[in-house]
Amino acid sequence: MFKPSLCLLLLTVSLQSFAQNKAGTLTVAKIMRDPKWIGTSPSDLQWSNDGNTLYFSWNPEKAAADSLYYISTSNKIPVKAKPQDIQSLNNTSNYVYTLSKLAYVYSKDGDIFYVDTKTGKTKRITQTTDAENNPQFSFNETRIVYNRNQNLYAWDIASGETIQLTNLKSGDVATSAAGGFGNRGGNTSARANRDGGPQGNAQEEWLKNDQLQYFEVLRTRKEDRESGEAYNRSLPKTKEIRSINIEDKILQGLSISPDGRFISYRLFKGVANPKTTIVPSYITESGFTTDINGRTKVGALQAMSEFYIYDRNRDTVIAIKTDSIPGIKDLPDYVKDYPKDLERRTKNPLNRAVTFNALVWSPKGNTALVDIRARDNKDRWLMLWDTANGGRLQLLDRQRDEAWIGGPGIGFSRNFGWTDDNTVWFQSEATGYSHLYTINVNTKQRRALTAGKYEVEQAQLSRDKKYFYIVTNEVHPGEQQFYRLTIADSKKERITTMTGAYQVTVSPDEKYIGLLYSYSTKPWELFLQENKPGAKAEQITNKAQSEEFKSYAWRDPEVLSFTASDGAVVYARVYKPTTPHANKPAVLFVHGAGYLQNAHKWWSSYYREFMFNNLLADEGYYVMDIDYRGSAGYGRDWRTAIYRHMGGKDLDDNVDAVNYLVKTYGVNPQHVGLYGGSYGGFLSLMGMFNKPDVFAAGAALRPVTNWANYNHGYTANILNEPYNDSLAYRRSSPLYFAEGLKGHLLICHGMMDVNVHFQDAVELSQRLIELGKDNWQLAPFPMEDHDFAEPSSWTDEYKRIFKLFEDVLKK
Repeated sequence: MFKPSLCLLLLTVSLQSFAQNKAGTLTVAKIMRDPKWIGTSPSDLQWSNDGNTLYFSWNPEKAAADSLYYISTSNKIPVKAKPQDIQSLNNTSNYVYTLSKLAYVYSKDGDIFYVDTKTGKTKRITQTTDAENNPQFSFNETRIVYNRNQNLYAWDIASGETIQLTNLKSGDVATSAAGGFGNRGGNTSARANRDGGPQGNAQEEWLKNDQLQYFEVLRTRKEDRESGEAYNRSLPKTKEIRSINIEDKILQGLSISPDGRFISYRLFKGVANPKTTIVPSYITESGFTTDINGRTKVGALQAMSEFYIYDRNRDTVIAIKTDSIPGIKDLPDYVKDYPKDLERRTKNPLNRAVTFNALVWSPKGNTALVDIRARDNKDRWLMLWDTANGGRLQLLDRQRDEAWIGGPGIGFSRNFGWTDDNTVWFQSEATGYSHLYTINVNTKQRRALTAGKYEVEQAQLSRDKKYFYIVTNEVHPGEQQFYRLTIADSKKERITTMTGAYQVTVSPDEKYIGLLYSYSTKPWELFLQENKPGAKAEQITNKAQSEEFKSYAWRDPEVLSFTASDGAVVYARVYKPTTPHANKPAVLFVHGAGYLQNAHKWWSSYYREFMFNNLLADEGYYVMDIDYRGSAGYGRDWRTAIYRHMGGKDLDDNVDAVNYLVKTYGVNPQHVGLYGGSYGGFLSLMGMFNKPDVFAAGAALRPVTNWANYNHGYTANILNEPYNDSLAYRRSSPLYFAEGLKGHLLICHGMMDVNVHFQDAVELSQRLIELGKDNWQLAPFPMEDHDFAEPSSWTDEYKRIFKLFEDVLKK
C-alpha cells in the first residue's frame, strides 16, 4: 500500500515529466514503483493510563502499513511496540475514575476490571463469554455498573455481589408497549378460562351455581384453590425486575445516574424497507457485475427517536415528552416562500420531530442535562431534567438558527457537561462565533468564558474541573493554537507557540501534551511538551519529509485576504510563479466539503492539490485557493451564507478572487480556469455554467450535479427537503444550468463512488448531450470510490486536468 506522501511525490514528478515531455529514466511506471519517495507522518496519539507512555502510529521502515510505536516522558526515543503491547492497548478502553481518583474501572476483552490506585491491585469483576462494557461508578460510588446484552448489572465493591438492574427485551413478549411494564398479576385470560369464564349473563351465572351445587369434587377443588391463593397473597412479596419491552426498536445510550436511582435510554425505530440506491461494480474477480447497496437520498423518511428514564425507586418508566419545549411548533422562515403550505401548517401546527442527542447526569445524580435537536435542524435545546420537580423538563438554553444549527462543538458532537452539581457548560454561536458558556442551573445565570471574532475549535474539561483545555484560531483564522482556560476568572494562557496548527492529546495526569504539529510546507510531526506556558516543544519524529521531498523548493503559499463585492473579507492562499507564462493564466483550486478550511498555515489535507498547485506555478500559472462562503473557521454567518443557495455567494467569492488576481497580479481574465473535487467539483460546474465569461476551463472531480441525489444528513441542513423547498434545489443544482456552458469542461468520477454517486455524472452527461454542447468530456474511473485509492488513477486524473489547462489557458 502506498503512503499518501508517496502518492504526492509520484504525482508531482510524473506530471513534471509529462509537462516537460522528458524522456529517459524517470518514466511514470518506474517512479510509481520506487519506494525512495516515501515520507511518513505519525498519527493516532494515545496516552497510557498512567500518563508515562505515549503511543502513536508510524511507518519509518517504509513498510506496507503503519505500526504502533511509543515513547515515554523519560525516554523520548521512539520504540516499536511488541505484539503484547499492541493487544493491551487495543483491548483496554474507557478508564473511568471515582471523584476522589482513588480507584478506576475499565473494560478489556469484553470483561470488567477494577483497580485500587492506592494499592495498585487489579480485581477482575467479570469473566464470561458475553461482552461486558461501558463500566461506570454508581450508587454513590459503592457499585460498578456495566452493560451486558443491552441490560445493566451492578457489582458491589464491598460484598462482591452482582445484581441485575434492568430487564429490557426485544420482540413480541408478554409485556406492555415500549417503555412500559408487563402485568404483575399474570395471564388474566388463562385465569378466566380456568375459573370457568368471566361473569356473564343470568343464564351463565345459573349454570355456574348449579355445577358447584351438585358436583362435590368441583366444589372442593375450588375451595382448595382459593385457600392456596389467599395463602400466597399473605406471603412477603419478592422483588421482581419488571420486563421493559422495547419491541423492534434499537436501544442506545443506556446509562445510570451516579446515585443509582435513575436509568436513562434512547429508542430508535428505523424506517421499514427504505428505498436505497445501488452502485454497480463492473470490474470484479468473478467477471460478473455486482451491486453495492448504497444509502437513501435526501428527503427519505427518518428514524423515530424516543427517550425514557426508569425510576428504580418508584418502579416506573417516564417517557420524556416534548410538548412543553419552547418553540416546538415554530415553523421555519422558508415556508413563507410557499403560501399554500404556510397556510396549511399554520392552521394545524404540529410538534416538530426531535432527536434526543445525549443526556449527561450531574455529579450527584440529582439532575440531568438533555441535548435535544429539532429534526428540521433549526433548533437545539439544552433542557434540565430535575428529579425534585417530578421530572419536568426546564429550558436552560435554546439555540435557534433559521439556516441550521452547527459550528464547532455544536453540531452533533457531545461537547457539553457539568463543571459541578450546579453548573453546566456548552458551546454556542450566540455571538456569531462558537464560544464556551456556563449556566448556573439554580439561578439560570449565563456566563461567557470566551468571546471574540474567533472560534473555539475544541474544548476539554480538566480532571479537577477547574480548567478547560481549548484549541482556537484567535491568533489568525489560519492557525490553531492550544490554551489553558481558568473557569473561575476566564483567564487564558497560551501553551503552544509555533506558527501553524496543532492536534493536541493531553496526558491523563495533565502534566504533558502530545502534539502533532505542521506548517504549510511541513507535514505533521510528533512533539512532546510539558503542559504549561513557556515550555519548549521537543520534536520526536523527523520522517514526514524524505530527502527527495526536501530537495524540491515547495512554495510557502502566501495567506492573504481580499474584499469581496459585498464587503466581506475572504481569506486565500496564493501560489506565485517565478516566471509567469506570457498569457498570464490563473487557476482557482476549490476545496471540497463546503464546511472545511484550506486557506491556512498548516499542512493541508489536500496534499495532492498542494503539490499540483506547485506544479502549475512552475509552469507559469498563478494559483489561488480561497475559503469561500460556507467554509469553516469564520463563524456562523460565513458558515450559513450558502443556506438555500449553494453556488450563490460561494461562487461569487470565487469570481471576486479572479478579479483580485487580475487587479493585483495582472492575470489575463480570458485565461482563468478552476478545478476541485466533491463540493469543489460542484462549484466548478456552477462556475462553468453560471459564469461562463469568467472561467474558460474547468475540471469537476466527483461532483454533485443534482442535490436531490445526495444524502439527507448533509443536504437537508442546507437546502431542507426537496418536497418542502424545491426552490432551494432548483437554484443549487448544476443540472438545471448546463445550457450556460461555453468553455471547456472535464468531468472525472469514480464509478464505485458510494458518496456522490456516478449517477450524477451520467445524468449531467445526458443533459449536455441533449443540449448539443461541445468541448466537454467525462473520464470514468471504473474501480474508484469517492476518494481514489490507486496512484495510477490519481496520476491519470491530474494529467487530464493539466492537459486541459495547457490546451485552453495558454492558447
